Amino acid sequence: MHAYETMFLLNPSLSEEEYEAMIAKFGELIQSNGGEVTKTDRRGRRRLAYEIEDCSEAWDAIHYFNAPSELVAELERVYRITDAVIRYLIIRQDD
Repeated sequence: MHAYETMFLLNPSLSEEEYEAMIAKFGELIQSNGGEVTKTDRRGRRRLAYEIEDCSEAWDAIHYFNAPSELVAELERVYRITDAVIRYLIIRQDD
């Protein structure tokens, strides 16, 4: 297993409850596929440096997790098909 971090920006039209539900959804996805979330950083609603998909603000969160490399492809697939996700990034941390 490797250490990863994933940052995702969510559509600002989501309520705070929907934001928390999305964080939980992605955390559960990591755990159900053999990973372990070590830390979650809820950064809240933030102003963006430039517009992304006509949004000047977004909900921002980061998951730090350990997982097998196969999980990254599944997480990326789920990010792509989730309408609320406007941008994401997955980085493998140095071991």
